Amino acid sequence: MACSLKSVFCVPEGVLGPCSSKTDKAKSKGCSVLCNAFMGESVALDEKVLGYCSSKASSNVPVHAQATISVSKALKWWKKNLKPNMIEIHSAQELVHSLLNAGDSLVVVDFYSPGCGGCKALDSKICQIAEMHPNATFLRVNYEELKNMCHGLRIHVLPFFRFYRGAEGRVCSFSCTNATIKKFKDAMAKHGNERCSFGPAKGLEESELKILASMDEISVNSSLLGYPKQEKLENLVNDFSGVWNMMSSNSRGLMEDAIF
Repeated sequence: MACSLKSVFCVPEGVLGPCSSKTDKAKSKGCSVLCNAFMGESVALDEKVLGYCSSKASSNVPVHAQATISVSKALKWWKKNLKPNMIEIHSAQELVHSLLNAGDSLVVVDFYSPGCGGCKALDSKICQIAEMHPNATFLRVNYEELKNMCHGLRIHVLPFFRFYRGAEGRVCSFSCTNATIKKFKDAMAKHGNERCSFGPAKGLEESELKILASMDEISVNSSLLGYPKQEKLENLVNDFSGVWNMMSSNSRGLMEDAIF
């Protein structure tokens, strides 16, 4: 992101003019070549005329110039205070994978925009909360970089948060600001406790996956989503049935040994 700063000052005619392409030629005319170009062109000052610019007259000498100041990438607020459990999401496919592979851990998806003042004001507090909950995962989604995906997920207000937990999938979603940060803290307290859920992590809703697939944001195949969730549940039930049958067989065997 870059911001422009325009300063206007003036010089009388003859003081400021374009230099010749050859420095020697400029020097022969008594010009002092300025290394920093104005508006992309080198300029020269006539040393004879510079005498006109005395300390008394300097306040009356107008000069026209324009300067541009670029903000260093190191100063980007959304990258400043990241914690180890905060992950930047770069694609819809990465978001789907991250949610499906989260297990029983709490996952907070943070939708933000670099140009959102509310997002910037809230960022330091979100980072502090992330540091206080190292077992939770915070997935950060830059709305400007993944605008198409955000539209597909119906994210229309920022900052916006979604909480996911294991087989329950999305457990809550809301927007909040510095003034309503208690809403975020309450959600962390409610859904952030250690617990075990039956079944694999659910992730995004099936309807959302279909929308993202129709937008070519993800490719729905076995490598991305694995086998269908219904099949996963059936396999889980079959596993429990197998364990139960094994326990029953062992119990019957022990009883028969005791009788005979």
